[in-house]
Amino acid sequence: MKNNYSRLKWVALIILGGIIFFLSKSATAATTSPPLFQQQVVSGLVTDQNGIPIPGVTVTVKNTKRGTVTNLDGEYSITAPANGTLVFSYIGYKTVEIQVDNNEEISIQLEGDISGLGEVKINAGYYNTTKRESTGNISRVTAGEIENQPIISPLQALQGRMAGVEITSGGANPGAASTIRIRGINSLRTEGNYPLYIIDGVPISAEPVETNSLLGTSGIDPLNNLNPSNIKSIEVLKDADATAIYGSRGANGVVLITTKTGAQAGTGLEMRIYTGLSSVPERLDLLRTPRYLDIRKAAFENDGVEPDQSNAYDLVLWDQERYTDWQEYAFGRNAEVTNANLTFSGGNDNTSFRLGGSWFSQGTVYPGDYQYRKLTGNMSLNHFSEDEKFNITASLNYGLDRNKITGDLKLGTLNFLPPNAPALLDSDGTLNWSEWAEAGLANPFEGYFNSNVIGTNNLITSTSISYEILPGFQIKSGFGYTRYDSDELWTLPARSYNPAGNPVNRSAHLSSVRESWIIEPQLLYTINFGKLEVNSILGATVQENNSSRQSLQGTNYASESLIGNLAAAQDILNARSSRIQYKYAAVFARIGMNWDKKYYLNLTGRRDGSSRFGPNNRFANFGAIGTAWIFSEEDFFNNAFPFISLGKLRASYGSTGNDQIGDYGYLDAYEATRGPGGLYPTALANPDYSWEVNKKLEVGLELGFWKNRMNFGLSWYRSRSSNQLVGYTLPAITGFGSVQANLPATVENRGLEIELNTLNFNNENFSWQTSFNISLPENELLRYPGIEQSSYANTYRVGEPLNISLNYDYTGIDPETGYYSFTDVNEDARLDFQDRTIVEDRTRELFGGLNNNFTYRGFSLQFLWQFVKQNGKLIYYNAGRPQNILSGYSSDGYQAPTQTYQGSLAFSNAINSSRFVEDGSFFRLKTLTLSYDLPGKFLQTIGIEKFNLFLHGQNLWTITSYGGMDPENSYEGNFIGNLRTVTAGAQINF
Repeated sequence: MKNNYSRLKWVALIILGGIIFFLSKSATAATTSPPLFQQQVVSGLVTDQNGIPIPGVTVTVKNTKRGTVTNLDGEYSITAPANGTLVFSYIGYKTVEIQVDNNEEISIQLEGDISGLGEVKINAGYYNTTKRESTGNISRVTAGEIENQPIISPLQALQGRMAGVEITSGGANPGAASTIRIRGINSLRTEGNYPLYIIDGVPISAEPVETNSLLGTSGIDPLNNLNPSNIKSIEVLKDADATAIYGSRGANGVVLITTKTGAQAGTGLEMRIYTGLSSVPERLDLLRTPRYLDIRKAAFENDGVEPDQSNAYDLVLWDQERYTDWQEYAFGRNAEVTNANLTFSGGNDNTSFRLGGSWFSQGTVYPGDYQYRKLTGNMSLNHFSEDEKFNITASLNYGLDRNKITGDLKLGTLNFLPPNAPALLDSDGTLNWSEWAEAGLANPFEGYFNSNVIGTNNLITSTSISYEILPGFQIKSGFGYTRYDSDELWTLPARSYNPAGNPVNRSAHLSSVRESWIIEPQLLYTINFGKLEVNSILGATVQENNSSRQSLQGTNYASESLIGNLAAAQDILNARSSRIQYKYAAVFARIGMNWDKKYYLNLTGRRDGSSRFGPNNRFANFGAIGTAWIFSEEDFFNNAFPFISLGKLRASYGSTGNDQIGDYGYLDAYEATRGPGGLYPTALANPDYSWEVNKKLEVGLELGFWKNRMNFGLSWYRSRSSNQLVGYTLPAITGFGSVQANLPATVENRGLEIELNTLNFNNENFSWQTSFNISLPENELLRYPGIEQSSYANTYRVGEPLNISLNYDYTGIDPETGYYSFTDVNEDARLDFQDRTIVEDRTRELFGGLNNNFTYRGFSLQFLWQFVKQNGKLIYYNAGRPQNILSGYSSDGYQAPTQTYQGSLAFSNAINSSRFVEDGSFFRLKTLTLSYDLPGKFLQTIGIEKFNLFLHGQNLWTITSYGGMDPENSYEGNFIGNLRTVTAGAQINF
């Protein structure tokens, strides 16, 4: 198998060598070949049917890659052959072709045609297609939906905008990774569910970056270092037809991010800036001191327990008149948000470029000096030879950030403090230990003076070179390199901890590096046989990833000012380092055919080789078939249903794999003993485990009505992921925790996705567009023979989703004891796991979004409603201290549904029961943007091409019956979820 792996790499290198040879010859020819025809400058004005100039119209020379766009006044200028043809195209208008015929000025009027919306180019990865001609399922958002949002990661801009794409925020901490799931959970392993991220053709790891801080539950988003304002579009590939060309890397969907490029129309300068404030949008309805104390006293009376210093410090020790609004104290501040972008772009008929940079800053809602800062830079270059056969493109994106966050300070727990709790800080700014220690408690602000600073930098660069050898026959190769560095310093000064414990000054250090390169040579061929058009791709991939990690701790620093300087540490503890190499090679092919633009067939195949598998199963084959029929092009259909402008049926089926497992799991692993000269085993070998297999089936219907003023899409899908790869749990007597293996489990995701886009009004001054999407997903562990005897018997249930919790059956308040009661299923007079028979489904029942866009003259109003139907979990109680459930109290004392005072065991049973499960559905005004373009005639007099003012709101209003702070994060333990942000800004183009 090793020889097979080498042969696969040699195939890729041979193809690459041939491409380099041709490119070297073509580059020489490109610089010496004369233009085929006499060139001349053509200029003119493009207007609509009412004579109003149309900015942004694409003007190209037919059968070439030369083009430009009209400016704000609808004017253009382009160099074209005297006998050439100009093509004018713009979304929502009919495409027009006009012969140059030696004319130096050509002005035209474009006729409105919303059917042209289906001709917008869509990035499908290795090739481009259109919505109309696509046989796969691809969702897309564009720059206009992303650039004004005050976000750090571009993933946050996708919430509510794409059917089948579920994104959950990482919480209020800036930089925390969001969770993205494309059509559900396929793998039993968390790391087996990450999609493939590709930025300008270069894959990057989607796995969050590890951190010691509060972000540790989710990690750092690897996309944080991108500039959202520099993104041209984001496409998400979902079904087998769209993802199979990526083989094992596309099992969980593919996220394609394309950055902006320069325009071939002179030079231009763009400035964009906004600033605003973020705040916590929701608060819990907590009790004030008098009512809280009344409830506590009633609880002790009902329980027949005498309050004392140990069990009722809030009644015996603490000031009965004191009141603190702990929510205001912990997260009541406004966080400042500022973003500034500067871009310089331009070019001529053959070359275009774009240079840009941005600065982003976000403060904190917490007490303390915490903030997030980001600086990015980007460059893109696109060049064609005079004969337009040779093309080279290059892009570079670099970003660095510094995230100073709250260390290990659990500010969300302040919600549980009694309203009469003592101050956390003394008047001199030190931590108050005495009053809290008197009650036998630690100060909740323990760790307050800790500081956690994470610095990351990310370089993503790509180059693509192509040459057209013969008409329709092109050789091409892509090259990419990425490097992601992360360094974290966690300082823990002694003054953050109780002096009674003799704390010392400490530090924790964590650094990691992710580095990868990729080469993808390709051969592309397009040919027509009458009404038959064939597009084919043959290519190869060679990729290598290297990652390293180092961590250690320093202790007993003599001074707090020396913390972090390891040379000043008395002891170095827990020093660990690792380095991992991952190699991947593949060959792939695609044949796309269509007959008369009505019948489409797409065949895709890929053979993958991954170093994560042993020699016995290193290679696997994947493929898909996609087909579509545009039945609205049939004469019989046009005659019967003239109001239907587009009718398309499509279907796809195929398989993808999954190699998202740890490296070297097929080998025995050893570590050095603490003593000299020894090794001990840490992992068992298993050379026979193989790839997970994900088989996807989809059927779709797309309809357009009344010249595509209304577009409807319906997709049904089913994917089954089998041969599950997990770390199989072993008994402790083996000396190992687990061994990498395949389980006989099959996970199924199925569902419906509905999309609706309408143009409600469209005239000279006013337009109104609406888009709607809804997803109804279902996830199920379809089969798992022998699960009862496996280590997963207490985790999963056959016939239920993967994301579940097994709970006790809560039966209410026992009228005799006043305590919570639960069903003892096996009647053994105790509660254990055998009594957890209630399955709590934590998956979303449905989710989607409703977007509206209004324009009137220079004004524009856009708003997006996000909606989710799901269960949630609400826990307001700390053991025996129910301080914030108003429904549990009346003038008669302490009443159901809240139990009387009881110990922590009863409370933990309640947590693991159906008691706290409630409706976590919500309807949220996710974004709202109001903007105004100043009149072009006025701007022209002061030398400005465009001046846009905008006001943007994020997470403005949430309608929900959920009693917590944010229903979106109810299962993640994040009391604080999405922040409400309001910003104002301007964009100026020169």
